[in-house]
Amino acid sequence: MSGRTDGPSHGGAAADRLSPVLRPVHAGHGFEAALERILQVIRLGLVAEGERLPAERELAERLRISRVTLREVLKVLHEQGLVESRRGRYGGTFVCPRPAAPDVSGIDIEDTLRFREVLELGAAELCASRDLTADQTARLRAALAATRDAPPEGYRRQDTLFHLTLAELSGSPSLAAHYAAVRASVNGLLDCMPLLVRNLEHSQRQHAALVAAVLAGNAPGAREVMREHCAGTAALVRGFLG
Repeated sequence: MSGRTDGPSHGGAAADRLSPVLRPVHAGHGFEAALERILQVIRLGLVAEGERLPAERELAERLRISRVTLREVLKVLHEQGLVESRRGRYGGTFVCPRPAAPDVSGIDIEDTLRFREVLELGAAELCASRDLTADQTARLRAALAATRDAPPEGYRRQDTLFHLTLAELSGSPSLAAHYAAVRASVNGLLDCMPLLVRNLEHSQRQHAALVAAVLAGNAPGAREVMREHCAGTAALVRGFLG
């Protein structure tokens, strides 16, 4: 006897066990949503420590994402020490023992994400519905440029300032004040998560599309871009911390 055993199969009952989580993701934030799904598989123990995740082809097909996007997701999981690759006949991507989760017990994650979305969508729609002055337009463009030019380690600060600027330009001081408060809680969650370059690049494209919609007076378009933007962040927060 060789003493080696094949990795666990993901057909039949195992496939049924994974199907409630490994569902097709929304194309607008495919990377973030796919990462959330696989993190859920790991956190829920649907693939136990030391067991093998489904093959890349199967994961990509289940999630309806490209192999390129999937490999970027797996790269993040590798970097966070959540999975490891093994070569050979019985190789693949295996789940590692999980590190201790960050303590976010003082923050109601779902309430924070929902309230943030309500305020962000409202701010985007209000901004696009207003006739911004030349100075206000310049402020918004400058805030966008600051996020574009920020190094990764400084991105979250500039991202915060961009969203605060949008809230202030909504014309509602109450909305801006409430947004500042909820953003502090959001940042507390984001500080417990890794910076993901793919996500930052995606966020920046959404920022640019948002500013374009606001300056064009396209309120429904601005609201929809912001909805996608919030959904991407929420997927990552739920995946890492939920």
